[in-house]
Amino acid sequence: MSLIRRFEERAGQLYGMGLIGGFCHLYIGEEAVAVGVVGARADGDQVITSYRDHGYALACGMDPGAVMAELTGRVGGASHGKGGSMHIFAPEKGFYGGHGIVGAQVSLGTGLAFANRYRNEDKVAFVVFGEGAANQGQVYESFNMAALWKLPAVYIIENNRYAMGTAAERSASETRFYRRGLSFGIPGQDVDGMDVDAVREAAGRAAAHARAGRGPYLLEMKTYRYRGHSMSDPAKYRQREEVEAVRRERDPIERVRRRIVEADPARAQELNDIEARVRARIDEAVDLAKASPEPAARELLTDVYVS
Repeated sequence: MSLIRRFEERAGQLYGMGLIGGFCHLYIGEEAVAVGVVGARADGDQVITSYRDHGYALACGMDPGAVMAELTGRVGGASHGKGGSMHIFAPEKGFYGGHGIVGAQVSLGTGLAFANRYRNEDKVAFVVFGEGAANQGQVYESFNMAALWKLPAVYIIENNRYAMGTAAERSASETRFYRRGLSFGIPGQDVDGMDVDAVREAAGRAAAHARAGRGPYLLEMKTYRYRGHSMSDPAKYRQREEVEAVRRERDPIERVRRRIVEADPARAQELNDIEARVRARIDEAVDLAKASPEPAARELLTDVYVS
């Protein structure tokens, strides 16, 4: 979680310096969801998410330098500098993106689950989307197919309360998002998405349900993003005091830190050492990104089709 937090803070700085262009959606505040979900995976399980994908890329084990180089549009990036912030992929690590179209990853993730079932592979697809995307029609088409064919999918709704800038209470007639699959027979549960232990436990339980052939499961992660929807969002739709209260009372990293130190005060220095190593690793990632060249013009014609 610390790696994701420090990475995103530096990404925000580089964006302000003009080294990252286009859209950039930071994951600061939501780290417990990605780390908990990925921590519940078994070998071979897949993860697919939206454009707010840096956290999952790092949680799945991608090199921070390759991710940062992708954000800055360099050939050393995970997608050779041509995908940018919203389109990071590492199928070899079970990470299938990074998708810029709202809700599109839900149907694609359901396809991953279908492939797992069709090939008789003991794999589960973790399909992540936001509460704003939960109002998309393709989400419910996917739910219907997954339930009908009992596909091994775990749907993760990251409810950070504001979608692109509208509070859930003003945009959704049913704000208990974990109930959105009930009409299809998909069980659901709400989870404290600011508690990494709670996330991992719930994700593991849901994955066991899907892996046993009992069909999909839906988890609503109640989380919170500290920054705006993207770097261009001043987030004027909420009060600064609200954000500060969440940081003070529910921050996922500080909650774990307090839990560890209360159990064993001697480990405080160990946590400080982890933080120092993380910061050094992020410095290296930034240096790598800056040193990598931009793609040549001819690269516009490569990686267009897959044969």
